[in-house]
Amino acid sequence: MAEPTRGPGREPRATSSGPGRVLIAVYAIFALSATARAGVQIAAKFAEAPVAYLLSGLAGVVYILATIGLAGHGPGYRRLAWGAVLFELVGVLVVGTLTVFDTGDFPDDTVWSVYGRGYGFIPLVLPFVGLWWLRRTSARG
Repeated sequence: MAEPTRGPGREPRATSSGPGRVLIAVYAIFALSATARAGVQIAAKFAEAPVAYLLSGLAGVVYILATIGLAGHGPGYRRLAWGAVLFELVGVLVVGTLTVFDTGDFPDDTVWSVYGRGYGFIPLVLPFVGLWWLRRTSARG
């Protein structure tokens, strides 16, 4: 008999199973690219756009935390993933909106500028996919 997919007492499915592996890989790529980009920008030209470069660094850290949370097993990792992905969603929406309406404070792009336009809008879509996957794999289903 098949195990129920929803209901009380159901154990959460590992976020790193099935399609979650692809999601973790995408987060890992963004963690690496955002962190590397911010590192180079901060080291080479910090004075040109400090807010933008620090926000890119923050995005990199958030992607690292999301990757760790999604790849880990257990409730602590799941909480980390929820927190990081929710923070990422708020960050991309706030920074995206600010960069659309107030370009003066952002003389150079961040990862989340114009909702991730420089990255094919993946930074805008990624947190929605992450939240959907966390919900889909939760014990409450």
